Amino acid sequence: ALGYIKFKVAKMAMATTVKVVLGSIAFAVFWMLAVFPAVPFMPIGRTAGSLLGAMLMVIFQVITPDEAYAAIDLPILGLLFGTMVVSVYLERADMFKYLVKVLQWKSKGAKDLLCRICLISAISSALFTNDTTCVVLTEFVLKIARQHNLPPQPFLLALASSANIGSSTTPIGNPQNLVIAVQSNISFGNFLFGIFPAMLVGVLVNAFILLCMYWKLLSVQKDEEDATKEVVAEDDVNSHRFSPATMSHLTSVNSHELSSALESANVHSSPNLNGNTSHADTLRNRLVSSENEFQKGPSGEIESARSSNASKEVTNDGLSQRKDGSVLSTIVLSSGLSSVNRLIDSDSIKSSDENEEKVPRWKRLLWKAGVYLVTVGMLISLLMGLNMSWTALTAALALVVLDFKDARPCLEKVSYSLLVFFCGMFITVDGFNKTGIPSTLWDFMEPHAQIDRISGIAVLAVVVLLLSNVASNVPTVLLLGAKVAASAAAISSADEKKAWLILAWVSTVAGNLSLLGSAANLIVCEQARSAKHLGYNLSFWSHLKFGVPSTLIVTAIGLTLIRG
Repeated sequence: ALGYIKFKVAKMAMATTVKVVLGSIAFAVFWMLAVFPAVPFMPIGRTAGSLLGAMLMVIFQVITPDEAYAAIDLPILGLLFGTMVVSVYLERADMFKYLVKVLQWKSKGAKDLLCRICLISAISSALFTNDTTCVVLTEFVLKIARQHNLPPQPFLLALASSANIGSSTTPIGNPQNLVIAVQSNISFGNFLFGIFPAMLVGVLVNAFILLCMYWKLLSVQKDEEDATKEVVAEDDVNSHRFSPATMSHLTSVNSHELSSALESANVHSSPNLNGNTSHADTLRNRLVSSENEFQKGPSGEIESARSSNASKEVTNDGLSQRKDGSVLSTIVLSSGLSSVNRLIDSDSIKSSDENEEKVPRWKRLLWKAGVYLVTVGMLISLLMGLNMSWTALTAALALVVLDFKDARPCLEKVSYSLLVFFCGMFITVDGFNKTGIPSTLWDFMEPHAQIDRISGIAVLAVVVLLLSNVASNVPTVLLLGAKVAASAAAISSADEKKAWLILAWVSTVAGNLSLLGSAANLIVCEQARSAKHLGYNLSFWSHLKFGVPSTLIVTAIGLTLIRG
């Protein structure tokens, strides 16, 4: 009888049928483009997809324009922006180069290296986000595996899975934790100490599972003993300074992203803003000309584009292009764009390094010490319970002032597309919540998902784990967070806090289930596949074979260690 009454109340709470249908359509569009950003009939990507979902919510009058603006959570965007800027400056200060040195220091073989990767990846992800860690360390992992004649697969899995587990520890570890920390008002310290035991044991268990699965592979003797003496050169570690603040799924290179990279190269390589056109500008003009002509459509125009001067210049600059009479394929152009992108990044980095070499050593060391002190100060402030958004923004601006130069090259590395994606997602999810569908579904599930008993925690964990892999973890947190917390608050305030932490733990570790479950997984896969002379394809099934047992075991053990 009680269940029937709840059903009736929930049905009354739902919006009109038209609003429910239209809101569901808008959310379905958002979900489809968020999970499959390159869907053939609308390959506009995740960022544009989130804006499309938000626009449809307003056009369909599911929410009003004022409600849409109000749905955007500025504290989360501020915290996200601040942490991305801090990560950029930490990378410039060689923080990740030192992490690489720690991995190499007195390594005692393949098994020792795998355990070190798990530990360093987890710690780095907790402080600098999981995506940043994977972007910076993937190529190094491939290089050291090659040098020691070891299979890359276990080390790549260790990097991605430990990054996900480690990022669950802090509010700044990943985007869903940012959302949870802001919405729950749990302090940085309480968040850290509430999940840290689960994270520590989870990393150890994850490493143990990897060792068990790949023990024979890791026990194979190296062909050359001299390989143990080889080390990765510092130039190799720093030669691929990708934007450390992506924190979103990788997409193919497009002209806008390349333009940003070229702008950055221009800033670094030009002696002044009013000087002659730089090499970067030349490449940009050539590329835009070639790309525009390629996108005209008909094969005749494509042939014209191929024979144009711009196309010839791009070919001379190293882009792969077919010389026969066939139509230029999208794959070839994409490969060419990537080649130009790598070329510009390399020129930009070399120019930046040359400028830094001109700075006296003592000034460089003093600046790096200042960057580390500001970062430590930010972490201490967060532990003291100060406002997380303004603390991160203050640290970011302090680093900008400390650098004492034009901040545009560093600010251009911030993933603004991710900030826009979050804005659209906030509006879309808020609109979907107003249809009443999530509330109705939760009302059916709530009696079975009470966290004051083991069975309830298990049901909640399974729902969050599955939904995080189907709808992605951040939308899952936005859809379920407030409802799960309200249900737990009816039991006690301690249970409310525990509910938030369980949501953070499960939604994050759920990313290890499959290759598509986490942006960090896709980053490692893509970076490994495209690494020059080191390419390795981490397949979906090889990841799934490890991901399913690791995710289930680590999640279950961690749930017993989380305290409210």
